[in-house]
Parts: sequence; structure tokens; C-alpha cells
Amino acid sequence: MPLASAVTIELTDEQRVHLEKTVRKQTATQREAVRARIVLLAAEGVPNHQIARHLGCSRTTVVTWRGRFFDEGLAGLVDRPRPGRPRSFSPSAAS
Repeated sequence: MPLASAVTIELTDEQRVHLEKTVRKQTATQREAVRARIVLLAAEGVPNHQIARHLGCSRTTVVTWRGRFFDEGLAGLVDRPRPGRPRSFSPSAAS
């Protein structure tokens, strides 16, 4: 059975600028930077397995973020709420 082909990513100039800024931004989290790098490499036509090897993540991670960007654009790269019980204290109370 043949593998499904990766979705083609085409960036607007504004999207490319935003993603490149995210990669360079010192206040960006590691998650944000990796997601931006995945999309930038995908837009250059780099295959998923090569992106995963280059960034040191799994191919599944690359497929997930590539697909979410394709479906939702930049908004798809933001964390979604996670399942489970909400926190019972604020993050500032822990320190």
C-alpha cells in the first residue's frame, strides 16, 4: 500500500516573515521555534523524514504540525487546550 503524500505548504510573504521572526526570537519557546522550522522547511519542499532528522523530532511530529498549518494557517501552530482536570492553583502560586 503506497504512503500518503505530504501536503504541499505554500507561504505568503507575511506568513514567512512571521515564522522567520519566531525562529530568531529569543523569547520564543522551543516548541514555537520547532513548529516554525517545520513549516519553513516544508515550504521549501523538504520531505517529512528529512525534516524530522534535521530537527531531531519524530516524523509524526512533522506530519502533525505540517497538517495543522495546512488546515488552519498560523493559528494551527498554537497549543490547544489539553484534556484532563484543570489546574487547581495558578502557575505564579507555585513559585
